[in-house]
Amino acid sequence: MSTQVRRRGCLTAMGLTLAGLSLAPVVNAQIAPTGSESAAYRGLHLAAARGDVPGLQRLLAAGADVNARDGHGRTPLHVATFARQHASLRALAQGGAELGALEKDRYDAVTIAAVADDEDTLRVLLALGASARQITSRYDGTALIAAAHLGHDGAVRQLILAGAPIDHVNNLHWTAVIESIVLGHGGARHQETLRALIQAGANLHIADSHGRTPLQLAQQRGFRTMERMLTQAGAR
Repeated sequence: MSTQVRRRGCLTAMGLTLAGLSLAPVVNAQIAPTGSESAAYRGLHLAAARGDVPGLQRLLAAGADVNARDGHGRTPLHVATFARQHASLRALAQGGAELGALEKDRYDAVTIAAVADDEDTLRVLLALGASARQITSRYDGTALIAAAHLGHDGAVRQLILAGAPIDHVNNLHWTAVIESIVLGHGGARHQETLRALIQAGANLHIADSHGRTPLQLAQQRGFRTMERMLTQAGAR
């Protein structure tokens, strides 16, 4: 049986079999503004992308819609997040921007920063009051699951501290723990991601839709270090 998982930089086709897991990278899911879109921006979207705080403040004072949408449903806050414009983020938040707004693919700014491995921008967003608890993406996941998938261990630790739901199960029946195993390569950053989740008290017994536990998945993929970590933490 095959399940398709799409997130930043890859569409992973997962064939879960008794023999093992077959992974094949394909296309992008989280869509940053294209060059042509950026060139067409005006008003708040343009000022947000450029980090033009005086421009943002003038436009907001004149009544511009702080949550205006571009063709992909991105608000100025989304654009500022993609552009890593921290001053823009602060000005938009001060101007009443919806920090949890979702664009067309149901990504919020927190998930965008986590997927980009942009710890500085993530830190700014969380300090401004953006939530780590939102359900995002077509997979009904979270920023934590997305970060765990990619092995963005620093973002994972930030999101845990910010109260992300550690044991949330997405509509593929995967948790952050499971995604750190089945969608990674078993390397150092995915190991650190799993370590952070274990230390935070993640439930290590939630199985995938085929009944496979995280320990069984790590064994199946040949990730011996992850297998030891899970066994030492009491996983079965």
